[in-house]
Parts: sequence; C-alpha cells; structure tokens
Amino acid sequence: MTVPTTPEGASGAAGAEHGEEKSEFRKDMGPWANFALGFTYLSPVVSTYTLFGTALADGGPPMIWAFVMAGCGQFLVALVFGEVVAQYPVAGGVYPWARRLWGKRWAWMTGWVYMWALLITITSVAYGAGPYIAILLGFDATVHTTVLCTIGLIVVAVLINYAGTKSLSWAALIGFGAELIGALVVGVILLVTHRFHGLGVLFDDYGAAGDGSYLPVFLGAAIIGFYQYYGFEACGDVAEEVKNPGSVIPKAMRRTIYVGGAAATFTCLTLLLAVVDYQAVISGKDPDPAVRILFDALGEAGARIVMAVVLISFLSCTISLQAAAGRLIYSYARDEMIIGHRFLRKFSPTRAVPEYALLVAAVIPALIAVGSLISTDALTKIVSFAILGIYASFQMVVLAALRARVKGWKPSGEYRLGRWGLLVNIGALAYGIFAIVTIAWPRTPEAAWYDNWIVLLGGGVVVAVGLLYMFTTHHYGRSDAPSANAIPD
Repeated sequence: MTVPTTPEGASGAAGAEHGEEKSEFRKDMGPWANFALGFTYLSPVVSTYTLFGTALADGGPPMIWAFVMAGCGQFLVALVFGEVVAQYPVAGGVYPWARRLWGKRWAWMTGWVYMWALLITITSVAYGAGPYIAILLGFDATVHTTVLCTIGLIVVAVLINYAGTKSLSWAALIGFGAELIGALVVGVILLVTHRFHGLGVLFDDYGAAGDGSYLPVFLGAAIIGFYQYYGFEACGDVAEEVKNPGSVIPKAMRRTIYVGGAAATFTCLTLLLAVVDYQAVISGKDPDPAVRILFDALGEAGARIVMAVVLISFLSCTISLQAAAGRLIYSYARDEMIIGHRFLRKFSPTRAVPEYALLVAAVIPALIAVGSLISTDALTKIVSFAILGIYASFQMVVLAALRARVKGWKPSGEYRLGRWGLLVNIGALAYGIFAIVTIAWPRTPEAAWYDNWIVLLGGGVVVAVGLLYMFTTHHYGRSDAPSANAIPD
C-alpha cells in the first residue's frame, strides 16, 4: 500500500503519521489552481442559474438572504476543515480526516456518505446544464434530451480529468475565468441596462408566504444557499498534489468562501433586479426567469454567448467534482476499504491519476441520470439529496473534530484556530444540524408521503446499505493506515 510522505510545509507530527513511502501523485497544482478548483466546484454561476427560478418562486426576492445565512455557517465549517487538513494533508478529504480524528468505522461511513453525495452532485450539476445546452444548440429541452446532455457533459469531464493534474489545474483556472465573466460582466450589464427594481425588493416577498409566516417559506427557498456553499473541501481532496499544503489549502478554502459567496450573491442580486414580474415567477407562469432575462437584456446572439460561458462553468464544476470523487474513491481503495480495491487503487504512472476511480466517478453519475427518467421533478430531488449527503458527511468530520478536541486533540498543523477552536467547532456543528433538518424537512405536504420524504428516505437507504456493507465485509478493518491518532494517548 502506498501512503504519502511528509508534504512540503506539513508539520513534522503530520509527516510522521503519513509514513515513509512516496505518494503516487505529483505536486503539479499551485496555490491559485487549488483555489480555482474549490471555486469552480462551489461554482456561483452553476448554483445560482440552476436554482434561481425555483428559489424565487418559493420565497420571492428575500430568498437572496439564504446566501448570507449559508455562507456564515459554512465559513465556520471551512475553518474547522482548515485545521484538520493542515495537520493531515492526505488525498481524499473527509474520509482520511475522519479516520485520523475518530477511527476506522467512523471514517468508513463518512467516506461512504460523502462518496454517494459527490456522485449524485456530479449528476445534479451536469443535469442542470442540460437546458442551457439545448438553448445554445437550438433544440427542445425535453427530459430525454436533458439526460443525453448530462451524460455527454460527464464524458467530456472525465476525459479532461484523465489528462492529469496539470490539465485539471488549467480546467479549473479556465472555469474560474468563465465564472467571473458570468458573474461580474453579465451582472454589470444587467445592472446598467436591464434593472427594473431597487434594493427595497429584497425585503418584500410579493405574496410568496401567503397569509402565513415567511420563515418556513424562506427556509424552503434557502436550498439555493445550501447548494452554494460547498466545494471548498475539494481544495483538500487533492492535498497530495499541492506544494506546501499545510499553509496553501486552508487559505484556498477560506478564499473560496469569500470570493465564491460574494460572486454568487452578486449574480443572484443582478438577476433579481432584472426580473420584470415577480408574480409571474411565483405563480409559475414564468418557470425559467434567468433564461428570459438573458434573452431580453442581451438579445439572442448575446444570450447565446452567455450560455456558452455558463456551460464552461457547468463543465468546470463537473470536472472538479469528478476530481474530488475520484481521489476519494482512490483513497478508500488505497486503504483497502472497499470492494474492488485492487482495481480502484490502480494509478496511471504517465498521467498520475487514479484511472479506475475516475471511471467510477463518471459511470455511476451517468446511470443516476438515466434513473432520473422515472421522476417528474428530477432536478430538485437530485439536488436536495446531494446537499443532504454533503452536509451530513461534513458534519461527521466536524463532530469527529469536536470529540477529538474534548479528548485532548491539539491541532499541530501550520494553520490553527487557537483558543477559538472549540467555539468555532461548536458553531459549525450547530449550523450543520440546522441545515440538515431544513434540507430534509418535507416541502410539499400535499404530495404522497414517499415523494414528500424522498430526500430523507434516500439518505436513510445510503446509510442503511453502508452499515450492512461495512459490517458484513469488514473492509474497514483491513488497512493498517493511521487511524484515531489525533487524540494523544
């Protein structure tokens, strides 16, 4: 089994825990590429354009405050992750972090939940690109064409990932540029030429709440904010490919939250102020206001150019997600934690990528896309389940870090929170529990029970199958990789 050496810039304690053999990855990713990877995974354009119509219809213009709420909460999570990755800069992210903070079984389940959440998130992002591909190429965005576009985008993304870390870095940087154009340039054009409202609309729900309280309506629309603020952990998923990871990656994580959150909020704001008739969106007469705004403001030629830029953002986001999923699966297999580990741990010596793990990160999302044909509201359900899985796996690491602190863990990486560590950790856990409850809570009481609780039922199935798999195969116990070594004896 190959385990990483002491990464440049990592603490001596962390290096001793990682072993003496060299990592198979190459340190080809610089600080800006690492930030761009997290940024394109978080992707302000993808999240906003995918869910803008849904969130506006559910909550009216004040739904924009969901970006602020989710951003503050996830920033606390990013601070906790920064401490952990600085001490344990190992490929795979939440799985190896949970392994060292708590132990093998906890890590196995954390990785299992995160793996499925990533695979489903890949589907959700690629699926969200389908209507924009249809508009750009001039065909009808039916359910079947959307699924075909989803599969096509996944195939293109995995081919770029197969090209190696340098190609991944360039794809992330190009995606970062496309995101800025989509968020800033288009946003400024909308503010200057196509603004119909003032900032006062951000405090007016335009009847979205009806005669009841606005809070449950806002929390229902807050899915757009919850969907926005993850991706920063991808900076740590490629820790073995980054020089000086102990200092570079925590900065990249925080920068992803700052810049990505600001860009997403700005994008949403410019779209909100450009909507002519909020009532039409809330009533369902205008189901896709973002597309309508682009065509009205920029004309057909301009809108198609923006569609192309938006598609680059969707593609770069899919690439980043696949990179994270592939490295998680590889890390799992390297520790012999999953069936087929002999194949999934295979590494391409020429391109320095885990080729079979990346293949899984393409095939399973494509199959999920095909399976979505049975649902009438596939995108919302796929997105909701993906968010639940990501948040759950995040909080498993946050809880493991809190438990380790209480038992005596003293972070020893280059980035440390010091005396604020415990308070930040508790705040991150409290926010995560609130977000999970909000995401899983049924939003359509009039629907059939199984449809109304589909997100929570899906999460329960993943956990139940994972527990059955774990305790029948005992893969979690095969590896001699370090575990539960954060807490001092």
